[in-house]
Amino acid sequence: MHTLKVELANRSYPIHVGRNLISDASLILPHLKRKHVAIVSNTTVAPLYLDQVAKALQAAGVIVIPIILPDGEAYKNSETLNVIYDTLLQNRCERSTTLIALGGGVIGDLTGYAAATYLRGVPFIQIPTTLLSQVDSSVGGKTGINHPLGKNMIGAFYQPQLVLADIDTLKTLPAREFSAGMAEVIKYGLIRDAAFFDWLEANMARLMHLNAAALSEAICRSCQNKADVVAVDEHEQGERALFNLGHTFGHAIENAMGYGVWLHGEAVAAGTMMAADLSQRMGWLTQAEVSRIQHSFEAANLPITAPSLGVDRYLDLMGLDKKVENGKIRLVLQQGIGKAVITSDYDAEKLKETLSLG
Repeated sequence: MHTLKVELANRSYPIHVGRNLISDASLILPHLKRKHVAIVSNTTVAPLYLDQVAKALQAAGVIVIPIILPDGEAYKNSETLNVIYDTLLQNRCERSTTLIALGGGVIGDLTGYAAATYLRGVPFIQIPTTLLSQVDSSVGGKTGINHPLGKNMIGAFYQPQLVLADIDTLKTLPAREFSAGMAEVIKYGLIRDAAFFDWLEANMARLMHLNAAALSEAICRSCQNKADVVAVDEHEQGERALFNLGHTFGHAIENAMGYGVWLHGEAVAAGTMMAADLSQRMGWLTQAEVSRIQHSFEAANLPITAPSLGVDRYLDLMGLDKKVENGKIRLVLQQGIGKAVITSDYDAEKLKETLSLG
């Protein structure tokens, strides 16, 4: 097991990465205010892992309340959030009750937002079971739900007590979901860690074959990159916004196509290629660098071409992005592999040229 730490003074917390972790109650017990938890999962993950987590905790004397939600991005909304609230209230859960998110990014975001708002704040723990959630959404305290007009537009920054990333859960992850997670792994190399991007190019085959040592290295390296930035920019006022590379374009794709039609990582991959195209048009990336980015996504079985929505539709949806400032769409672009910038200083006509390719 490897342990990293998100340094946030008295709200710091560990990230454990390894194998056979979810049935080890000793990793969870020190982070419980009392022996009373609600485990939030979904109809796909619960049959696989809920019993393992629950039985380990119950053997240690913990009372466990299961909350099983429907699976999918389409259910990351206020109606599903209320299912969590209803169960907590029906069971008279108190501020000392810890919520445990057992699942992917949707479950983590829903559970985290429920924890942030139920009784104005209760503790929660992340047990991410997808690659995307292990390397990205479980770390850093972003929680929230979607709105019909925009993705993740309602939420809160609320940090977990613990992140438990069990690599063995990736064995049951569908190949398409694994690839979607690789988009976020590649993102870290593109944004701030050129050496990591080099390593990914050399080790992509091992990762796609679920080599445990390679997965551990990729997850730890990704989490360390995120933890380092969150420690200095928890509320995304500066450098943390760079983690949204490809997301402004990607969220527009998800919204237009219908939440869940394109997986988040798939939309991010296509969105990152759009960002790379615009960066090249701006003279910030070379054709060789764009080709490297494209090949990395192709090697991870990710889409490199965005759907054709039309320039006006893209601009309309991108205008709902959280990074919009004074009515101006700010974009994360690249000035080389390993160096990203957030800027509103781009040529609007070049942006339209990029969007016209989608």
